[in-house]
Amino acid sequence: MRAALVLPVIAEMDSSRRRFLEQAAFGLSAASLGSGLVTEILAGQEGTRRAAPPISIASANGLAAVAKAVEVMKRGGDTLDAVIEGVNIVELDPKDNSVGYGGLPNERGEVELDASVMHGPTRRAGAVAALRGVRTPSKVARVVMERTDHILLVGQGARDFATAHGFENVDLLTPESRLAWIRWKETLSDRDDWGPSPHTPAPASPAGQRRLEEERKRESDILAEQIAGGDEERLRELIAWADEVARRPPTGTINCLALDSAGDISGVTTTSGLAWKLPGRVGDSPLIGCGLYVDNDVGAAGSTGRGEEVIYINGARTVVEYMKRGMSPEQACLEALKLIAARYGNDLEKLRDIDVNFYALNKRGEYAGAALWSHTVNSRGQKRRRQFAFADSSGARLIDSAYLFERR
Repeated sequence: MRAALVLPVIAEMDSSRRRFLEQAAFGLSAASLGSGLVTEILAGQEGTRRAAPPISIASANGLAAVAKAVEVMKRGGDTLDAVIEGVNIVELDPKDNSVGYGGLPNERGEVELDASVMHGPTRRAGAVAALRGVRTPSKVARVVMERTDHILLVGQGARDFATAHGFENVDLLTPESRLAWIRWKETLSDRDDWGPSPHTPAPASPAGQRRLEEERKRESDILAEQIAGGDEERLRELIAWADEVARRPPTGTINCLALDSAGDISGVTTTSGLAWKLPGRVGDSPLIGCGLYVDNDVGAAGSTGRGEEVIYINGARTVVEYMKRGMSPEQACLEALKLIAARYGNDLEKLRDIDVNFYALNKRGEYAGAALWSHTVNSRGQKRRRQFAFADSSGARLIDSAYLFERR
C-alpha cells in the first residue's frame, strides 16, 4: 500500500528525489517476494537512463534496426515507418533464425510468422499470426491496420490477405534453418522412423556395402556437407549449431520502439516464434497488450522470450500501466517480471529455463531493458550478458539490461 501511495507523487518531484523514492518503493515491493530474493533483484537496478529524441530501443538483435529507425526519424519520417524499416533489416536477414526469412519452423518444418504494429499518434494497431510465405510480416501487419476494420488476421486468412495486397509467397526456410529442423527430427526419438532403417540386409557385393555405408549417414549430415561446401571448419560449426538449436530451441524475436522529437511513439514486434512449436501456436508478439503496447500519452513497451508467460500477465500493457502510475521504464519492466516470478512461487529452479525480456520507453525519453535472468547460458555452459539495443543522434550501441535474478 505504501508503494502505491508514493508512486503518483513521484512525477512531480525533482529527478534525484524521484529516483530515491522510486528505489524505496521498489525495495518495499521486492521485500514482499521474500528476503532471500531481495539482493538478487536489486543487483539489476542501474538507475534511469534518458536521452533526447529521436531515440529508438530494441532487443539485442536490433542494433542495425535502431540505427535505421533514428535515421528515418531524423529525416522527418513517421515513427511507425521508422520502426518497420528498422525491423525489416532483421526480418530479411537469413542469419537471424528467430525472425522472418530463415526463421526456425514449427514441428512440421513450416515457418509461421507473427507480427504486430502500433501507431501512437493515431491510436491504431494491426497484427498477423501464423502467417506463411512472407519475409516481412511487419509490413502485412501495417496493411491490416491501414486497410481493414480489424486488428488481427491469422493463418490462411492472413496469407490470402497478404496475397491480395501484393506480397509474394516465398519459401522462408533457408538451408541452415532446414538443417536445424532435420537435426531436431532425427534426434527426437530413437524409436521413430526418421533416419536410415536399423534393419539392414546383408549386402550382395562390395558395391552394395559401399552404398549402405553412404546411406547410413544422417540426412542432416549430408545437408550440412552440402552447405559447408568442403569447408571442414564450417561443417563442424554447422553441426554444433544445429545440435544446440535442436536441444535448446530459441525463443528470439525483435521488438523495436521509437520516440520522435514531437513526442510521438510507435512500436513493432515480429518473430518466427518458438522453434518446433505446434502448428498454429501463437505467442505474445502479435497480441496487442502482450508482446507490444503503445500509449502515445505515456510510453511504449514490448517483449521477447517465452510468449506464454507474457500473455499470461498481459506484459507490455502491464509495463505501460506501471509507467502511467509514475514508475521509471526500468522499474516498470522489473515489476512486470516479478509477476512472472510470482506465478512460479519465486522458485528459482522452476524459473531456471524461462527466458523473458521487456523493453520500455516513456514520453520523457527515459528508456530501459530488463530481463528475468542476468545471463543466458548455452548447453556448453557459456554465459552471455542480457543486453538491449539503443540509438539516438549520436549512434547505436548495446546496453546491459537490468535483471531480476543473477545467473550464477
